[in-house]
Amino acid sequence: MDMSTANLTPCEHVVFTDFDEGEGILVDLNTKKYYQLNETAKLIWKGLEQGKSLSQIVEEVIACYDVSPDHAARSVQRTVDSFQSYKLVSAQ
Repeated sequence: MDMSTANLTPCEHVVFTDFDEGEGILVDLNTKKYYQLNETAKLIWKGLEQGKSLSQIVEEVIACYDVSPDHAARSVQRTVDSFQSYKLVSAQ
């Protein structure tokens, strides 16, 4: 997947709840399953909600955490792949 052109958006049947502790919860209203997000996954989800490209989200991860660009790109890709496998996001 080319991170600069991938345009993923959260599905309408997924509800996000943000918690003060830096974590978040996704609830899939179709399957009634919920997914706990750590700080990084929450940052990625919020980026997708804002319509950011994956490369923009990678830049945000690099800015927020002391990680290499390669590590940030792998983390974002792995998290997005999980979102896709659970059908929480869709390609536009």
